[in-house]
Amino acid sequence: MATYVYETIPANPEEQPRRFEVQQKMSDPALKTDPQTGEPVRRIITGGCGLVTHGASILSMKTRGR
Repeated sequence: MATYVYETIPANPEEQPRRFEVQQKMSDPALKTDPQTGEPVRRIITGGCGLVTHGASILSMKTRGR
């Protein structure tokens, strides 16, 4: 399951939006309203977290035996 970040869309532009996370299947449709308050929401695109290696990794390098 993926974790998505949503943000409320306040009716009053001076109010701060509230952000929250929801675990959903990737095939589930995006939420349209906050499950707690019923306010309209939008999904926030965030950067993913991952490990990218370029070239040979230390685990694949040949080492001399002792």
